Amino acid sequence: MLAKRIIPCLDVRDGRVVKGTNFVNIRDAGDPVELGKRYDDQGADELVFLDITASHEKRGTTVEMVKKVAREIFIPFTVGGGISSIESIEMILKSGADKVSINTSAVEDPSLVKKSSSFFGSQCIVVAVDAKRCENGWEVYTHGGRKPTGIDALKWMQEVQELGAGEILLTSMDCDGTQTGYDLELHKAVDKILSIPVIASGGAGNLESIGEVLTEGRADAALAASIFHYGTYTVKDVKEYLAKIGVEVRI
Repeated sequence: MLAKRIIPCLDVRDGRVVKGTNFVNIRDAGDPVELGKRYDDQGADELVFLDITASHEKRGTTVEMVKKVAREIFIPFTVGGGISSIESIEMILKSGADKVSINTSAVEDPSLVKKSSSFFGSQCIVVAVDAKRCENGWEVYTHGGRKPTGIDALKWMQEVQELGAGEILLTSMDCDGTQTGYDLELHKAVDKILSIPVIASGGAGNLESIGEVLTEGRADAALAASIFHYGTYTVKDVKEYLAKIGVEVRI
């Protein structure tokens, strides 16, 4: 059985790491380079860097910031935000990222998933899905959670898996930043239909909630932001707890 991964997330706006609740009420959380190095030192398995306003502002990811973070860390590094072409993917990978995360651009042009996974390898292509509960399940949102699409989230994840995505970064917009726990119902539904790895995002609040999404929710990795940025727990705290309850992690 593969070890479960713990992944801190840097949501970046105007050169600073920020964190909101349900994608709004944004607060400052620190410098991305300092935080990236801190989490590497703490034993994080990977790091995710998301330029959260790039798609909304119709621009690319801040490449210089990606380079600065990449120089300071030695763990796999995923970058997302405003990445919309083979050329922009190549630029981000050359800047030091190991994977790219695409969301809005994948919804607007699903062929990008197929083309990029064929060109760079599926292991480099993460499709991020921002899902919000609706009457019949969960709906996909784009542009940093600002735009409803009317697309069924479960069907969309099946589609991108078939198109060649190597991994799904699944954020529950309802749970994001609330620190009340991940959307276990969503993750249980996803586990039944996907064979590629899923990173759970949105709702990490305590050690138990992370344990639940990795066991009951059967996620392959847990992403968290607030609990790490504001010092509630360290990555080491999380991994020691998971090892104690029998979840395989790299310590």
